[in-house]
Amino acid sequence: MKAALLCLILLAAQAAAPEVEITNEPHHHFTFENKSVRVFNVEIPSHSETLMHWHRHDYISVSLGSTEIANNVKDKPPLTVKLPDGDVRFVSATFAHFVRDLGPQPFRNVTIEILEDESLRNSTAKWDPNKNEDRGLTALPNGTQQILFVKDGIRVSEFELQSGGVVPMRHHAGPQLLVAINDVDLRRDPAGQGINVEGSHGHDKPLPAPAPDHLKSGDSKWLPANDAHSIKNTGPKLAKFVTLEFP
Repeated sequence: MKAALLCLILLAAQAAAPEVEITNEPHHHFTFENKSVRVFNVEIPSHSETLMHWHRHDYISVSLGSTEIANNVKDKPPLTVKLPDGDVRFVSATFAHFVRDLGPQPFRNVTIEILEDESLRNSTAKWDPNKNEDRGLTALPNGTQQILFVKDGIRVSEFELQSGGVVPMRHHAGPQLLVAINDVDLRRDPAGQGINVEGSHGHDKPLPAPAPDHLKSGDSKWLPANDAHSIKNTGPKLAKFVTLEFP
């Protein structure tokens, strides 16, 4: 009883504390920023909580591992949420909250702020529903792509590739952000990689294949616009990752 009462007192004190900006919240570790996104890797020890902090931009979160949290939004009742490994969700700004990890394991996620959210909400760029560009499951060579949702004009997909599985060559007009759910070895082959070049003795020889990227769980990689490439899982285990495709 005393422990439960102490927990309630601590939560009440936290709710009444001044809000901080997300950049000043010590459990949010900044990893990357450009004009489109700002990326944080979040880690909260078991039975600990963040400071009350602001989300001033729409964001997409990718959970790393299964856990249970209490989401305490300012001026609203707390909400208990169970998050499976690889859970991906879109959250609209603006609000302040703090999160408490209720599970036995650290809570980990990747939080991706959409810095151009105001303009993207009114974007005329659309994914064609008649071509199933905004939803659905696609079989790939030794893998799958599940389109999860389209928000702020951004198409979010989850990929699972068995060892040797391939996302076939595609042209991407807009940039992408790739987020690894588990540890992965992915080789990205640009269009034209197989073109031969003339060797020193006048004979053609193939260009060397690019080295794979080793991404740890929670690592992210920005891919430029107007790019065509395929992606292959060169590792021995299942590779799971999420992509955010910008218009």
